[in-house]
Amino acid sequence: MADAADLRGTTSARARRWLRRTAALLAAAPMLAGLAQIPAAPAAHAESKATGSRSVDVSITSLTPTAPKKSDTLTVSGTVTNDTKGTVSDARVGLRVGPTMNGRSAIDTAAHRTGYTEGLDGTEIGGKYAKKIGKLAAGTSRDFSLSIPVDQLHLGENGVYQLGVSLTGGTSHQPWPQVLGIERTFLPWQSGPSQKKSQLTYLWPLISATHVTARTDNDEDRTPIFRDDRLAKELAPGGRLQQMVALGKNLPITWVVDPDLLATVDAMTKKYEVQNPSGNGTRAGHGQTVAKQWLDALQKAVDGKQVVALPFADPDLASLAHRGKNVTGALSHLQGATELASTTVETILGARPRTDFAWPVEGAVDSSIVDVATSAGAHNVIARSDSLRETGGLSYTPTAARQIGGGNTAVVADARLSTAFTGDMSKAENSTLAIQRFLAQSQMINLQAPDRQRSIVVAPQRTPTTSQAQAMAAAMEGLSGQWTQPLSLGQAAKAKPDPSATQRVPSTRSYPRSLRARELPTEAFDRIQETQKTLDNFEPILTAKYRVVTPFGNAIRREMSTSWRSEAQNATGFRHDVQTYLSGLTKKVRLVPKTDMTLSGRSATVPVTVQNNLVQSVELRLVLRSQQGNRLAVSDPQLVNVEGGHSQSVKFGTTANANGPVWVSAQLYTPDGQPYGDEMLFEVNVTEITSTVILVIAGGVLLLVLAGVRIYVQRKRAAGRSGEDGGDGEDAEEAHGQDEDGSEAPETDRCDPAHALVPEQPSDPASDTGSQSAGPSGSGEKVDH
Repeated sequence: MADAADLRGTTSARARRWLRRTAALLAAAPMLAGLAQIPAAPAAHAESKATGSRSVDVSITSLTPTAPKKSDTLTVSGTVTNDTKGTVSDARVGLRVGPTMNGRSAIDTAAHRTGYTEGLDGTEIGGKYAKKIGKLAAGTSRDFSLSIPVDQLHLGENGVYQLGVSLTGGTSHQPWPQVLGIERTFLPWQSGPSQKKSQLTYLWPLISATHVTARTDNDEDRTPIFRDDRLAKELAPGGRLQQMVALGKNLPITWVVDPDLLATVDAMTKKYEVQNPSGNGTRAGHGQTVAKQWLDALQKAVDGKQVVALPFADPDLASLAHRGKNVTGALSHLQGATELASTTVETILGARPRTDFAWPVEGAVDSSIVDVATSAGAHNVIARSDSLRETGGLSYTPTAARQIGGGNTAVVADARLSTAFTGDMSKAENSTLAIQRFLAQSQMINLQAPDRQRSIVVAPQRTPTTSQAQAMAAAMEGLSGQWTQPLSLGQAAKAKPDPSATQRVPSTRSYPRSLRARELPTEAFDRIQETQKTLDNFEPILTAKYRVVTPFGNAIRREMSTSWRSEAQNATGFRHDVQTYLSGLTKKVRLVPKTDMTLSGRSATVPVTVQNNLVQSVELRLVLRSQQGNRLAVSDPQLVNVEGGHSQSVKFGTTANANGPVWVSAQLYTPDGQPYGDEMLFEVNVTEITSTVILVIAGGVLLLVLAGVRIYVQRKRAAGRSGEDGGDGEDAEEAHGQDEDGSEAPETDRCDPAHALVPEQPSDPASDTGSQSAGPSGSGEKVDH
């Protein structure tokens, strides 16, 4: 920003000196051209030739001090590599001090320029300050180290100087001395105090990927189950997060924390399990020690410094704004995530965080993102200057704070400074150049308008690597308060905005396509809401709600995490696992399938069994309905409380008004009246016995009893007569065949099968789970599962 008028921000003396140097070069050009015609003096024209100036690769791997003072000695180290197929002769490495940069764009241009250009790259500081290499064979490399007192650099006024390291030598085709390779960097020079130092806010993010699943063990401690144990490596000595804390504790920074990371590490300090890579079974996690050490170090590091807490699990605000806001209920998760952030940080770190800041991905904002970001109480949005661009033609970089309407503030981080360490900083060359460029840009901001103090914010990448964090820390240490002074993010948001700075938030169409392509899809939010609906229906029946609501509520928040932008496939798998696991838990509470049954009699009972395979008790309402109430009436619904790991039989009274089959449905409901699980249908066959039939059966039984009595009396009489006559009983008449006079017994005295007693039918069948009573049961029987 403000590049159009960068030159106006420099002093007039610096501009005049630059013009004098340019004029001298132009004046010398004809003379050099004439000398080129004299074959005997090739050395005189060698360094004016740019041809072949990239034949040798020069890399600067160390520069100390990064922002030297007049009494210091500058040391530059590196490596030269001959990339040609021939030998370089009489090679030497020298330091070159170029002109001061006249603006922030000039720094960018010089950083990307390749090859040697006389005048722009300055003259070599030779003599004892150069290093002779001699012959450099094809494909070989040599290390170098150059040391020179700063006062021998002949630096003038305050400013950013171009500093180059060149290799000069000859080739077989061009044996005279010429520049065959050059690497340039920048040297910020501050000979005296600044008129007004820039106020610099550097965000130091502690954010990680999602590591915890929604699963927990069934023990009382609800031992969490992790997706992997990678976080233990980040927390261990030398790991990314360990280095972030170790480096940040001594820097003037503002901590920006994802509370989910703190909650995850806190869980690691106790027993935890890790899923096996195959997905089958778990193994014990081994990060307890490093987790405790890291939390202890972090608590000490944040003491006395400002902590900004992002909403729990760092939700993707842009995805919510562009893909999720049209999914009913999706935005409601943001408020809960913000509230949980404060309690999590305060509980674990003992520090009260700021929760009124939102940080969209890479600081890219548009009107819809601002609306979503501020909907949950975040009145400050961290944007970036390559998104909220300056359009007013300012000649300097304005203060970060901007009023964007609705009582909201955009804190615009500087894009150049914020992206300074996004590359591969594991290479010493990349790290060294990035540090010097960062220092140069930060000083140039101060030089643009030295009489105008401004607040500058740096918002780096969310998850810096170890080497990136080390480079960031080195750059912060290099500032040493020479042209900047530290400021917290909260203070930066309250700074007086520059009235000429851009305040208009970009439209939705301006959002970068590259970032939009990595957003969470709409179907992700549909799936998230499906899981939330399942959880909402499951919660009311639970007696220990915290065992389910807390882990699944956090899992749903994690499904919206910004970290999934680089793991689209894993994000889909995570959402699927959460929904599948939750659905499986809900099915552990169910109605036991019931076969068709027969009811005999006007009144009977129907048993229905509820099974609970959870480890906690559940409370539900069970409703039995007859599909033909005029034929079979069913008693009122009943409340059911089933202990974990048990089944319970619930009995419903019925009254039959007609014979025949009737379909009956059983349905569980939550205490608040929502259907729970699938409806169960079964058929009841009613076989009612009428009063007339009962009377006929009773009469038949009476006749049968009387006939039996008479037969018994006749046999007794016949036995008595046989004794008086002295017979042996053979002449006795059959008691049941003839009377005393030999006549045949009456027909009615015989045992007629037609009058046999009809066996009594029970009024209801045997119970599914135990004995039953004729009337409705209270809470029913408990049956261990």
